[in-house]
Amino acid sequence: MPRLSPARQQAVSVSVATGAYAISFGALSIAAGLDLWQTMALSLLVFSGGSQFAFVGVIAAGGTAAAAVVTSTFLGLRNGFYGVGLAPAMRPMHGMRRAWAAQVTIDESTAVALAQPADDQPARREGFWWTGVGVFLAWNAITVVGALLGSRIGDPAQWGLDAAAAAAFLGLLWPRLASRPAQAVAAASAVLALALTPVLPAGLPILAAAVVAVAVGWRPPASTQEVPE
Repeated sequence: MPRLSPARQQAVSVSVATGAYAISFGALSIAAGLDLWQTMALSLLVFSGGSQFAFVGVIAAGGTAAAAVVTSTFLGLRNGFYGVGLAPAMRPMHGMRRAWAAQVTIDESTAVALAQPADDQPARREGFWWTGVGVFLAWNAITVVGALLGSRIGDPAQWGLDAAAAAAFLGLLWPRLASRPAQAVAAASAVLALALTPVLPAGLPILAAAVVAVAVGWRPPASTQEVPE
């Protein structure tokens, strides 16, 4: 049996690990009041774990559908920016192949692709496709399992499934908090979200907290003065 390349080995590992916590999404979606078909549609069409957890989280907290959609969309915007880093390895693409690539451009496929050597574009493409398609298949299959179990296991909180979204977000966020400015922005956003939670509808504190990061990122770079020789 031929040995898998390093990129494919990473892709398979990531696909299995990521797909596993789709059972949490399926169960939480049913607990939030969505039915099986709505839950499946979210995984098939949205296919962004963070956005999906945010959507059902807002609904479960009593938020409006509009707040759920806005919160989910805001979190999903990051996937569009991944294309900048992936473009050199993925070009050229056209038609349905390009549309399918857009659908499976997620945190995991981007991470595995960019983890390959920068001078090995075929390995980056391999990592992207194997991870993207692998996660898509695993995520959607296990979402169904979680949704079917959701009506039978009772309160997902009793099984710790309600913590899956927070754990996933923290896992994605933690590596990005290496610098002090990033830590300061995260802390300020968290404080603002906590302060607004008692007074705003579900979903809106998250959007308000995001304004902190937008405000910091919107500042023009500090001008540098030339030092005379």
